[in-house]
Amino acid sequence: MTTVAIATPKSRLDTWLGRFTMYRLILWVLAILAAYSLVLNTLGWLTFGLADMLAHAVLCLGLTYLSNRAFAAVFRVRPHSESSLITGLLLFFLFWPSELLPAVAWPDLAGVALACVLASASKYLLAFRGRHIFNPAAAGAFIVSLTGLNVATWWAATPAMLWAVLPGVALIMYRTRKVLMACTFLLVSGSIVFTELLRAGMPAGAALWQPFAQRPLLFFAGFMLTEPLTLPPRRWQQLALAAVVGVVFAVPYNLGFVANSPELALLLGNLLAFFAGQRGGIRLVFAGSRPLTPTTTELRFAALRPVRFTPGQYMELDLPHSSSDGKGRRRIFSMSSAPGSAELTFGVGTAEPLSAAKRALLELAPGDPLRATAVGGDFVLPRDGGTPVLLIAAGIGITPFLSQLGSGAAKERDIVLLYLATGADELAGTDVLAASGARVIARLADGSAPPDFMHDAGTVRIDGSSLRELVPDIAHRTVYVSGSPARVESLRSAARHAGARRVRVDAFAGY
Repeated sequence: MTTVAIATPKSRLDTWLGRFTMYRLILWVLAILAAYSLVLNTLGWLTFGLADMLAHAVLCLGLTYLSNRAFAAVFRVRPHSESSLITGLLLFFLFWPSELLPAVAWPDLAGVALACVLASASKYLLAFRGRHIFNPAAAGAFIVSLTGLNVATWWAATPAMLWAVLPGVALIMYRTRKVLMACTFLLVSGSIVFTELLRAGMPAGAALWQPFAQRPLLFFAGFMLTEPLTLPPRRWQQLALAAVVGVVFAVPYNLGFVANSPELALLLGNLLAFFAGQRGGIRLVFAGSRPLTPTTTELRFAALRPVRFTPGQYMELDLPHSSSDGKGRRRIFSMSSAPGSAELTFGVGTAEPLSAAKRALLELAPGDPLRATAVGGDFVLPRDGGTPVLLIAAGIGITPFLSQLGSGAAKERDIVLLYLATGADELAGTDVLAASGARVIARLADGSAPPDFMHDAGTVRIDGSSLRELVPDIAHRTVYVSGSPARVESLRSAARHAGARRVRVDAFAGY
């Protein structure tokens, strides 16, 4: 019997969102919010002049785009156009549109222009080993505030904008899996603001409404706090950062030359994150490739400096390619090599049709350089080596498990691996699995026989009942599920129905 994945609304949403990189999704959401604000202004819900708003948008988008390309040319790197447009749209919402009639407000206009250029410059000048330290829009806005030319007002935080900001932020947080981080920030900062408003005599209902409708908490959490290149790598670090930034964001203070502001709170958080994570970009050199199965390939890289990571984590690669597939240049891949290995390896699916990014990877020649921008993820084994675990891999989802099972510490754990593949020829990394000491169960859709060291589960449909039969003590194990979004959703549901209480997932959106 073959496994039939039932498409739930959640899995369909995951599959649809998987077509967009985080940068592309944020760009689209911000663009929709900008268009929405123009409509509100036309209807009289906002008080700006329409010409002022249009000129403001052209100035922010145009200057960030052009200045980013100019700095990229000076530093001889490829410009990231999506990133520059996102920065421009953020500055569009941070600064009040400058008045053009009856007279041009030149200082305000100069301040916005300077913020755009400084935001682009910060990506190159306030950087370490190719990775920027501070959120560019926040850096540009903060520096301009010190000049006295202009100051960020965060005008997106208005009740009329809330009805578009809220679903936009929710969509982004869901796609980037930063819901808990955003909620931590909102709870901390919102509680402080709520308490201050109550002390000032505001009714409880209004004090609860105002922080979210008239202060930039939601916009800040959705579009600024979770900017990918300025986050620490682990979830607990991100939650701690969200709490710290929430306090600095909400508690009033004045140090003479600076007072509390959203941009300053974010910059302080960025600095803390920089010291917590992989500091600087990672330079790789392509060493070669080999087929793992008929539809998967292993790519090998040498790192020019040691890379710190925990088995199961991912690396974000910057893949310049001319024929963009609409997902931008950055792609996330789980590392299949164990820490301390001579080379970094990634297992990728290479069945046709291939994306532009995968073609760029497969066209690499030995010696070609490549840049990685981040290491992160929490798909790691429990710190307590005595915790029994069940690993469930669907197809290419075996990749992070190869890293975990290839590390020496894996032999000291109680590990069961359930490996779902179309056939025996699609089982990748069998040498690693055989040497790991884990109990491996293979469920092969075509009925072929797995290697002798694996237990053959036949072609049974993997649901709660069959999973409980294959792993009777599943309720006492921490379960890890890796594969495509649809398969992950189906297998997570099966694990829950089998009695699993702790299930962690890693969904490969497809690149």
